[in-house]
Amino acid sequence: MNVEERLELITRNALEIITVEELKTLLETVSSPTAYIGYEPSGFVHVGQMITAAKLVDLQRAGVEVTVFMADWHAMINDKFGGDINSIRVCGDYMRDCFLALGVDSSAKFVYATDLINGADYWERFIRICKASTLTRLKRAMTIMGRSEDEMELDASKIMYPPMQVADIFHLDVDIAYSGMDQRRAHMLARDVAEKIGWKKPIALHTSLLMSLKGGARMDPVEAKMSKSSPDTAIFMHDAPEEVQRKLENAFCPPEVDGNPVLDTMRLLVFPQMQKVEFDRPAKFGGPVEYASFEELKEAYESKSLHPMDLKKGASECVNRLLDPVREYFSTKPDSLDKVRALTVTR
Repeated sequence: MNVEERLELITRNALEIITVEELKTLLETVSSPTAYIGYEPSGFVHVGQMITAAKLVDLQRAGVEVTVFMADWHAMINDKFGGDINSIRVCGDYMRDCFLALGVDSSAKFVYATDLINGADYWERFIRICKASTLTRLKRAMTIMGRSEDEMELDASKIMYPPMQVADIFHLDVDIAYSGMDQRRAHMLARDVAEKIGWKKPIALHTSLLMSLKGGARMDPVEAKMSKSSPDTAIFMHDAPEEVQRKLENAFCPPEVDGNPVLDTMRLLVFPQMQKVEFDRPAKFGGPVEYASFEELKEAYESKSLHPMDLKKGASECVNRLLDPVREYFSTKPDSLDKVRALTVTR
């Protein structure tokens, strides 16, 4: 596979790359680049993570060595599972199974924050990052943990979160920092710190966030993203087919394309993984119809030749097809999922 083919794999379906020129140079000069993505183990995994899993597969196919970072101490700071570190780690093992079920190759490294923080060199990096940053900048980056700046006033540990996330990037010595757009501020902070201190500047790779099934906040995709904290507006990896259908039937689905979570699901989840889709419609409305691209589907919906209920029904069938391998995986390896089901999710 040549550089252009590898570049195409890494950049397809990406929302932002900072910068493409740096990425191309990396592929031209480094035979096995490294990339990382970090997650807080905080509860059930929803289908929005299928977007990131697909990109991890792209990275692996492009010859990039991938690390999936389980930010267990970060989750404790963020009060996940009531701050119980043992429960957080149980959830991390479940998340690992989810990514393997979604096709991420087992050659990926699954690393816990616990594996990093015991060394003095990690905390030296942390302190250097803090010294290269202002308090205002760190507070502004707190949105990466789903928190407002004011919440630091109630719990001072929260201000440690952004520089810890940046320290993870440098300690793992990765070439590419990857995430959804909600983590962008951490990556930009890392790039700024790298310039000030003279460390290797990570390339930032970001993909879209899947919209909550309740819709809303059209101008702010971070605020509108699917969240495990709202179970009826999120589709989880372990949801039964009838549960997926129920949630999509109840999803917000306006006549407009913008702010429509069902169309968003088709755009970001389904079409990147399916060459074409077929929707079953009643005979009196024209019978089954096939779409070879999201653009075709969008045009049909805008012209009202595709009814919202037919869209919802077709979307649920497509999502269930994508989830079938995950269900199969957990049917034979249920332990980690069962353990998370026994935990109490607090946030």
